Amino acid sequence: MRQSYVYILASQRNGTLYIGVTSNLIRRVWEHRNEVVPGFTQEYGVKRLVWYEVHEDIHAAITREKQLKKWNRAWKIRLIEERNSTWHDLYPEII
Repeated sequence: MRQSYVYILASQRNGTLYIGVTSNLIRRVWEHRNEVVPGFTQEYGVKRLVWYEVHEDIHAAITREKQLKKWNRAWKIRLIEERNSTWHDLYPEII
């Protein structure tokens, strides 16, 4: 099976958050950054990849995405800051 990813984008540190799932993280983040698909991330300028997680299959990734979307904001921020305390844009590191 193909690896899948759950990811969090932010507009800025402590800004608007977006949680998504994809089987191609580089392509999907590029699409968000270049506003290829109209929607939430385009409207709110959410382009900074601040967190991601690798899963062995899409079903596990979708389950995790749904779990994270139910979390309160403080938990999401804590999750991001555990690995990315400065909210550095991780996109250059994955390309």
